[in-house]
Amino acid sequence: MAPRVLIADKLSPAAVAIFEQRGIQAAVKTGLSKDELLAVIADYDGIAIRSSTRITAEAIKRAAKLKVVGRAGIGVDNVDVDAATAAGVIVMNTPFGNSITTAEHAIALMMALARQLPAANASMQAGRWEKNRFMGVELTNKVLGLIGAGNIGAIVADRAKGLRMRVVAYDPYLSPERAAKLGIEKVELNDLLARADFVTLHTPLTDETRNIISADAINRMKKGARLINCARGGLVDERALKAALDSEHLAGAALDVFEEEPPTSNILLGSDKVVATPHLGAATREAQENVALQVAEQISDYLLTGAVTNALNMPAISAEEASKVRPWIVLAEKLGAFAGQLVDTSIAAVEIVYEGSARELNRDALTQAALAGLLKPRLTQVNMVNAPVVAKERGIKVAQIARDSDSIYEGHVRVMVTLADGSTRRVAGTVFSDGRPRMIRIRDINMDAEFAPHMLYVVNEDKPGMIGRLGTVLGDAGVNIAAFALGRSAPGADAIALVEIDGGLDEATLGLIRKLPRVKQATVLNF
Repeated sequence: MAPRVLIADKLSPAAVAIFEQRGIQAAVKTGLSKDELLAVIADYDGIAIRSSTRITAEAIKRAAKLKVVGRAGIGVDNVDVDAATAAGVIVMNTPFGNSITTAEHAIALMMALARQLPAANASMQAGRWEKNRFMGVELTNKVLGLIGAGNIGAIVADRAKGLRMRVVAYDPYLSPERAAKLGIEKVELNDLLARADFVTLHTPLTDETRNIISADAINRMKKGARLINCARGGLVDERALKAALDSEHLAGAALDVFEEEPPTSNILLGSDKVVATPHLGAATREAQENVALQVAEQISDYLLTGAVTNALNMPAISAEEASKVRPWIVLAEKLGAFAGQLVDTSIAAVEIVYEGSARELNRDALTQAALAGLLKPRLTQVNMVNAPVVAKERGIKVAQIARDSDSIYEGHVRVMVTLADGSTRRVAGTVFSDGRPRMIRIRDINMDAEFAPHMLYVVNEDKPGMIGRLGTVLGDAGVNIAAFALGRSAPGADAIALVEIDGGLDEATLGLIRKLPRVKQATVLNF
């Protein structure tokens, strides 16, 4: 059955066309109330939204089939990302589709603020000629302070440099090399506030950035400075900003976003010192079309090929990479599942080693797959998205190592699980040229076995007659052997048998196998 996607906010018709062209059923149902959304969301594999529809924890709980939420735009304030992650739902946005539009709007607001254009226009429209009232300032040689120098901030910096402004930036994630490439100066926040004639915000709203422009921050700003916010409401303490404008500590502010939207009774509205627009940062025809097309393509790619683009809670996997890495993801998950089915106590740590050519793969994605396989035998609602969170909640330490290969295989993956009692479960595998994953090592014993839906794992002392007795028990129980792989550490030491069987194995037969002479362990594995 074709995947189904709900378009819950108004998107370009071109987005609907993309879904249909790619064989995905798209239902357009905009303006749904909370109860209406809860009533229908369970029917869909994906949902595309803008800023109006809220995807709450309750909605995610109702959405049993939901695999992906796509936000046409940057901010995901209206999506409970933590709840989505816990439920194994990928959350994507489109951070680049409206970058130019938002950056241009910030520049436009800065110019309007510098020359008091809205107030001058209102005066003219009212029939007045107040030429001496509107004395502005030039942008040339002024210092622009960027709080946030990501994609949008970098575009603003580029445009500001074209206006002959000097640009300083505060961004904890901005490297000195990147700052040099952008031609801007990286500074600490207090330094920026003290030096900037114009301060513009380009950072997401998080616990760390909420009210980053606080009363204290405003007091540190240069007297007569101007503030621009086209990023997110909540970054600015609006009461503190109002006080600073009233006291003339700040000369003006230009705001496209507010703590509460629409801001029907906002204390900042009605002042000539405030230029306000109704969240227009992404409101151009080009941007609306771009983000709609991008979110449709991203959702389609994930549902059809497993490609992950611009996800907030999952490593990126490009469409080109997806076909190459998919067999390795399957391998990693099955290696994790193999170890997980042999676990009989709590897990303390997991170490995943990527050797040889496996080092060049998307290791974060493979690690998440291995964790998902490891945890699924006990926690059925685990997948690649939420596995790291589930592991962290249970205090499982996860280590990822890349190194040269020390085996005959060009590339392979090793998974070692350490249990609370100090014992370990170790398994390794590779992907052959036919794209099929294989086990190549269990414990310290070399093996060569494919994964099968039903397998019997037996550890025994390496003594004559064992294989015959095992085959007899299975034959007497009417269990057909599809494949049989053997390995041992040394003659007379431990041996391992991996038996592919047609169908399951009942407890009575498994009990007979465990009672065979010299059998140390017998476990049924399902993949």
